Amino acid sequence: MEHKVLQKYAISMKVKDIKERAEQAYRLLQKCRVCPRRCGVDRLNGERGFCRVGKNPMISSGNVHFGEEPPISGTRGSGTIFFTGCNLRCIYCQNFPISQLGHGLEMTTKDLAERMISLQSRGCHNINFVTPTHFVPQILEALSFAWEMGFDLHLVYNSSGYDSIEALRLLDGIIDVYLPDMRYSDNRAAKRLSSVEDYVEINREAIREMYRQVGNLVTDEDGLAKKGLLIRHLILPNDLAGSKKTFRFIKEEISAQVYVSLMGQYFPSFKAKEDVSIKRKITHEEYEQAKESFFESGLTLGWMQED
Repeated sequence: MEHKVLQKYAISMKVKDIKERAEQAYRLLQKCRVCPRRCGVDRLNGERGFCRVGKNPMISSGNVHFGEEPPISGTRGSGTIFFTGCNLRCIYCQNFPISQLGHGLEMTTKDLAERMISLQSRGCHNINFVTPTHFVPQILEALSFAWEMGFDLHLVYNSSGYDSIEALRLLDGIIDVYLPDMRYSDNRAAKRLSSVEDYVEINREAIREMYRQVGNLVTDEDGLAKKGLLIRHLILPNDLAGSKKTFRFIKEEISAQVYVSLMGQYFPSFKAKEDVSIKRKITHEEYEQAKESFFESGLTLGWMQED
């Protein structure tokens, strides 16, 4: 009985804190600067900027997913919530109906909280927010409702890595696991392929902040992620991702103990077939070269994919 009382008290204190953070975050939407684009539109009154969404959260799906990294999926799956819209314009996006075409359902933050509770009731190990950057205020408010409903799973923030420090600091102590991309090490590639001119600098600062908050991966006795930073790196044709420089940055400026997911599933989706440099899958040799660069950098932890 005493344990339950203490647990309830801890949850109530956490909810109080998160409501304050949600209020701060919503102020970022007035002249929107919730992401590094800093569009300046008034999303609270329905204006839409680069991400093409307004005040209310929009999701395309919320389901049990088994395709994430082993510490995230575990044996019962990750409760993935895919948000509509994106602050990048990747011409090869495999989820372009969601990110670029706006497919999804608009809902209230209480609806979002109930979706989280539903996934918890289905036995998921965690809730995995996919492409959450432009909905940080709404996520915080939804969590305040969810915790009052008894939500108690770990939280995964699964982003493109183009996140603002201001928004990330509002998540400090709330997000347990950061799962960002490191897409590019050259802004010329980032501009041409994702319509973003400062990806490298913003991404690296975001990775530093995420690592400051959660550190290296910590797992429980079952190998499930409790806390930490896991980085995803998608290998692109013709080394457009600049893998070697990215691995060197992680090793030298973050930690040699960071887990990296080396992803080889690239295929030319969306508008990629219009660009000769990425209109094909990566080759076996390209993936092997990325693996070699990974180990040469001094990194040793992570996941590789079979051909």
